[in-house]
Amino acid sequence: MRRRALAAFAAGLTAAALTSCGTGGGSDVLTVYAAASLRAPFTEIAERFEEANPGVTVEFSFAGSSDLETQLEQGAPADVFASADTRTMDTAVAAGLVAGEPIPFATNTLTIVTEPGNPKNVTSFDDLTGDGLSVVVCAPQVPCGAATERVEDTAGVELAPVSEESSVTDVLGKVTSGQADAGLVYVTDAMGAGEKVAVVPVPEAAEIVNIYPVAPLSDSRDPDRADAFVRFVTGTGGRAVLADAGFGAP
Repeated sequence: MRRRALAAFAAGLTAAALTSCGTGGGSDVLTVYAAASLRAPFTEIAERFEEANPGVTVEFSFAGSSDLETQLEQGAPADVFASADTRTMDTAVAAGLVAGEPIPFATNTLTIVTEPGNPKNVTSFDDLTGDGLSVVVCAPQVPCGAATERVEDTAGVELAPVSEESSVTDVLGKVTSGQADAGLVYVTDAMGAGEKVAVVPVPEAAEIVNIYPVAPLSDSRDPDRADAFVRFVTGTGGRAVLADAGFGAP
């Protein structure tokens, strides 16, 4: 009787160990820190990844890339980092946060969005300096803000924004809520906003291309799954989702 009880106890321990390890040898939750502009495509990519990896849950923190990098330096636990530019990823690499070589997986450029119908008749980047026009942009330390400064240099135009936001989605939100007349956002954010905005192309932005890199993090609780998610993002399926969302190829 005692032998049978010990055997049952041992079997229970084995089952518990297998359950706690999962297929990847760690937590069944994968935490991804990703640029705010990636919210829509990464949410879909995560759903596909979870379908391909039963029992795994992908959790996100979406924000401005520089804010995310700062959080990671301060010890925030995460498994994967996807930035909206190489500069922020380089900072993460220099801080020892990244495992392996970051992989470029998408590109993006800027465009102007206004209220639906474009009531202030904004037709060019230069028009953003017009009297009585309230313009919002990303803060310079954020990838979309750094790109905005480069477009200003290319166009020879200096903007006077009413606010500088910490993420591109905040810029979009100011325009769609009527708090600003116009803003500079990524073409993918403008596409995702649909009829909530009018879009004004910015020819000067065509050569100001943000390259998005992704990498597993050195402190990942599950390096194998982190690598698997990066491969999923950079693979055929992930890039198809990104293309559908308006991102360019790296």
